[in-house]
Amino acid sequence: MRCTSCKSGEMFESKTGYFVQLKDCYVIIENVPCMKCRQCGDVVFRNSAAEKIDDILVKLEKIVSKISIIDYAKLA
Repeated sequence: MRCTSCKSGEMFESKTGYFVQLKDCYVIIENVPCMKCRQCGDVVFRNSAAEKIDDILVKLEKIVSKISIIDYAKLA
């Protein structure tokens, strides 16, 4: 699979961190599975990972204040 950003790099399976600022807090999700470009480093999440991230954020937004660091592998 070729990278959709740089058009020349090959994508490979990897893991990455995901950071987002919600209304009242910051969330870091570690070890999120992704496809990463060997050339430019661009990251693409599969639909299943993106949906799981959304589920995690909906739950955390209700209970977390300030900063939360979550391991994706433990919640997936």
